[in-house]
Amino acid sequence: MLNNLNQKIPPTYLKIDQATKESGFTMASDILTCSLLKTLAAAKPAGKFLELGTGTGLSTAWILEGMDKNSTLISFDHDEKFLSIAQQYLGQDERLALVLSDGEDWVKNNLGQKFDYIFADTWHGKYLLLDEVLEMLNPGGLYIVDDMLPQSNWPEGHEEKAINFVKYLESRRDLTLTKQNWATGIIIAVKK
Repeated sequence: MLNNLNQKIPPTYLKIDQATKESGFTMASDILTCSLLKTLAAAKPAGKFLELGTGTGLSTAWILEGMDKNSTLISFDHDEKFLSIAQQYLGQDERLALVLSDGEDWVKNNLGQKFDYIFADTWHGKYLLLDEVLEMLNPGGLYIVDDMLPQSNWPEGHEEKAINFVKYLESRRDLTLTKQNWATGIIIAVKK
């Protein structure tokens, strides 16, 4: 088995990828990670999905591709420039709500919501407000994070933050998790 992507790429992905490169956005999700997000989304029919950190919508396109017609996805980002790319290419999908919001504000204003699938691709829900976001996860819900292997764009001291994050997840009794040394480093956890 090779790390080749042997599945259909969402029709909007290539357009978003081109717009992403032109915009200068450098934090795009790896295509292997995106493929996994699609597969895991297919495991949650009629699910409520949350993506923390839309970016330009590359991973959003894959999540939508895996979702069924009865599922919904809320995806937020604080950067209007990048979110507008996702809006341009994905905004017509009625299952999707794209929200311009600061991560802390969004999480604190939505604490009562519950989700079947959470992809935390920004600081909030990963390094900040983690307990609050994990509380939003339904039993049997998936919590997914990427970029857990050292990245060239990590700021000074980030590796220690990532190590502590993983240790904390491992210590929680309400999660069953797997760490994958694959793509950019992925953790998948299921809420008990």
